[in-house]
Amino acid sequence: MKHATTFTKALAVSLIALSTAPALAETPANALVIAQNIDDIVTIDPATAYEFSSGEYVTNTYDQLVQYGAEDTTTLAPGLATDWEIDADAKSVTFTLREGVTFHSGNPLRAEDVVGSWKRVLVLNKAPAFILGNLGWTADNLEEMVTTDGNTVTARWSGDFAPSFVLNVLASRPASIVDVETAMANEVDGDMGHGWMNQNSAGTGPFKLARYAPGEVLMLDANPDYWDGAPGMQRVLIRHVAEAATQRLLLESGDVDMAKNLTPDQVAGLEGNADIRIETYPQTAVHWFSFNQKYEPLTNPALWEASRYLVDYEGMANSFLKGQMEVHQAFWPEGFPGALTDTPFTYDPEKAKAILEEGGVELPLDIELDVINAAPFTDIAASLQQTFAPAGINFDILPGTGAQVITKYRARTHQGMLLYWGPDFMDPHSNAKAFAYNADNSDDAYVSTTTWRNAWMPPEDINKKTMAALAERDAETRNQMYVELQEAMQQEAPFVIMFQATKQVAMDDDVQGYVNGASSDYVYYRLVEKN
Repeated sequence: MKHATTFTKALAVSLIALSTAPALAETPANALVIAQNIDDIVTIDPATAYEFSSGEYVTNTYDQLVQYGAEDTTTLAPGLATDWEIDADAKSVTFTLREGVTFHSGNPLRAEDVVGSWKRVLVLNKAPAFILGNLGWTADNLEEMVTTDGNTVTARWSGDFAPSFVLNVLASRPASIVDVETAMANEVDGDMGHGWMNQNSAGTGPFKLARYAPGEVLMLDANPDYWDGAPGMQRVLIRHVAEAATQRLLLESGDVDMAKNLTPDQVAGLEGNADIRIETYPQTAVHWFSFNQKYEPLTNPALWEASRYLVDYEGMANSFLKGQMEVHQAFWPEGFPGALTDTPFTYDPEKAKAILEEGGVELPLDIELDVINAAPFTDIAASLQQTFAPAGINFDILPGTGAQVITKYRARTHQGMLLYWGPDFMDPHSNAKAFAYNADNSDDAYVSTTTWRNAWMPPEDINKKTMAALAERDAETRNQMYVELQEAMQQEAPFVIMFQATKQVAMDDDVQGYVNGASSDYVYYRLVEKN
């Protein structure tokens, strides 16, 4: 960077000291230094990682057999498999593995690593395991469903759905291929190397983990032997910086190359700075709040309906969310087949009061609202607190780190929850299963869906429609079925979807080649260069 100004020395030193680079007001030419809020990370093992920031990490350190790559984030392409052959009638796909690929340890890629990687996911059975479970796979039957023959892997599935759905599942984060030999060599008490994998990488990706300190730093070093070409940067240093104002100051002072969580006012403040540019990336994440059905005062459907009219959607989108959120009120994001783009709800407190009265909701109603302690979540929460109060609904805002909030949500111990959701793979069933399906609502039947986490059992006809849409082979009919599911969820569900995200990233004008696709799984640093 070309800036001559300096930032507070102590802060600059604390940032750069986390790498091997000297503490200068100009970042090293061979390193990309990023200011980002990464406190949502719970785990970085690809078998268990299920947060946005951990998704970025997995994308840059691991590969799948088929994947959406840095060169084109919208087209499914060969990854660790050079080609594949589908037999739809037999419900199977056979992959041919790429020759000459090695893991970060130097171990060669083997067909056994594919089977072992997918089995780790199912045995550990953490948040993302259900994604592979979509194919009818379990820890007990995986080795029957997935078999090897030399350099080929044949994956079979059970269920009536299109092969394109199968390929998208196998391009998802938990389908990442790990160095099973190294992981198992570091197994402790039957954890399949999970503890070790939270401090080390065992992938084939363009970068390997150099250091991870939760809530502090995530440091990646280039893999010079990457099968698709060595990265342009020798190091990527992601520094946890929660405050947008601090991110901006670090960028302007030259201590970082990129700031990824700026608020609209911080973005506006950078206008006119010739050394910095703002890039905008449409995202798949939808933002919503929900009511836990384990808390009896929140189980009245009249509360859910009234709440849709107590959100100042346009007021937020045109002020502190401007440029970073668009009003969107359905679970599948706009811009993808099957999306419902109607926005039938507006801020109407009088209508909401009438619904609450007619529905017999006992008021006043006090609700604890868990929220990530960072922008824009705290700002959205404050707006909801203000617009709900006149109707007799009082939000007690409980801020926490991303990891704390998400962990509480997964335990179903919240009352109200303000969060976001992005597809696990690019098929509308990914979000339909999250928002419109629940096979088992018991406490010990954990699945990573908004329905289960809010202890809500959709009506049986909705469950059936969700699975029928999954099985539908005709694309046009299938997309219409998802539109109808979204319409149903707009009418009766204990969550209120408000916005679809747009990502604004501020970066030094010298930085070229950064790729930010529609979700965190499509954020790539491999092509970055500094001019």
